[in-house]
Amino acid sequence: MKISANLLHLLLLAAFPILAAEPSGTLIFSDNFDRNESQEETEEIGNGWTTASKTRAKGNKQVDLRDGAMHIYIHPVADHAVSVRQPLQFRDGAIAIRFKLEDPKDQLGINFADLKEKSVWAGHLFKAVISKSAVEVTDLKTGIMNLEIRAARKAKSLTRAQEKHLKSTSKKFRHNTKIDKWHSLLIEIEDSQLTVTINNKTVGTFQSEGIAHDTKTLLRLSVPRQAVVDDVKIYRRN
Repeated sequence: MKISANLLHLLLLAAFPILAAEPSGTLIFSDNFDRNESQEETEEIGNGWTTASKTRAKGNKQVDLRDGAMHIYIHPVADHAVSVRQPLQFRDGAIAIRFKLEDPKDQLGINFADLKEKSVWAGHLFKAVISKSAVEVTDLKTGIMNLEIRAARKAKSLTRAQEKHLKSTSKKFRHNTKIDKWHSLLIEIEDSQLTVTINNKTVGTFQSEGIAHDTKTLLRLSVPRQAVVDDVKIYRRN
């Protein structure tokens, strides 16, 4: 039976996980999670990873290494999305990740922070959130995590200028993320611009002042329900 070129391409995509193109820059961290925990009662991620489960989930386990991947899931007692953290150090760089959403309600947030930046809540700089139907990029430093704006929002006293500014700090791009399938994700930061690429196709580019923050020192994977992550790579350009 003769197989058309298009059919052959589809068969290959089904048979093999999609691999992201290698971004430019110096590789400063990688993890394929190809290791086992010594026990199953508490988190034991290793390789520099930490979580907020002790304070946010009363110490209950929310991250599990199995089948060569990192499985992240929120515990019923948790009062906040699961936060899985890895130190980094760059101004411009890239994050490459393979991920899988197992339910239509799942999301994976890629959050960049600098804990020494005191103008924002908890060091939040900016984030990209991937869901089933969209990718949303948000400048947190000049937006909702800016302490002045955060206080005004809590007090319900935002000025019209602040409200207008907040609308400019976030952008949503439509994207169909197939559930229970592996996807490659690449987030590239250059000056004030962030570009999101999924499965080697550019989903969107967003430019905002907070993205240009000089020192990105912490990567947070934020998961409000559950997500699976593998092959994390961090690249520094400067």
